[in-house]
Amino acid sequence: MFLPGRERTKTNNIRIVHEARLAFRQLGRRMAEAGHLAHLADVFMLTDEELDDFVADPASFTSVVQTRAAAYEELFALEPPFIVVGEVPPLSQWKRRDQHGAATVKPGTTLTGIPGCPGKATGRARVVLDPSHPQALEPGDVLIAPITDPSWTPLFVPAAAVVVNVGAQITHAVIVSRELGIPCVVSVTDATNKVPDGAMVTVDGTQGTVTVH
Repeated sequence: MFLPGRERTKTNNIRIVHEARLAFRQLGRRMAEAGHLAHLADVFMLTDEELDDFVADPASFTSVVQTRAAAYEELFALEPPFIVVGEVPPLSQWKRRDQHGAATVKPGTTLTGIPGCPGKATGRARVVLDPSHPQALEPGDVLIAPITDPSWTPLFVPAAAVVVNVGAQITHAVIVSRELGIPCVVSVTDATNKVPDGAMVTVDGTQGTVTVH
């Protein structure tokens, strides 16, 4: 009962946050139309304490929002540390995404991870990095993802199996895979880089392996 309850809590939190986001996006849309913001999403560059002052005098926040938006865009070129011990390292120590990434493996290679949900399935690998852009994921394909949360759940439905870069035996990917009864292997390091998109793969959720054919 604990695991379904935990996932339901996450879903409820997402729904509540979404309601707040709708109001903020409407504020951002109006400010963008008035010429105070470059994009409606720039309203999220403000803190909660600044919102009232922004509504009263939006022009006074123009430079602040532009500076924060530029800094935010730069973060997309960096790979955040997976584990933080103590203080978060400065951005200068984070790896750049264009300088990181394991090479795709050759046919016949077997990658090892942690067994998530038992069973075996063979299908076409579909590497998906963003749940809102599932690319060509079709029924029977194997979903290869960096990590999953409730926003990824709809993508599990057509998948024959699921493989994720990180995770343990009670992570979201495992819980949903067990509910749907599909093989799942987690903690397959750099799977989204190593498994060629479109390759035929066999996922063995009992042994915790992913074989590229």
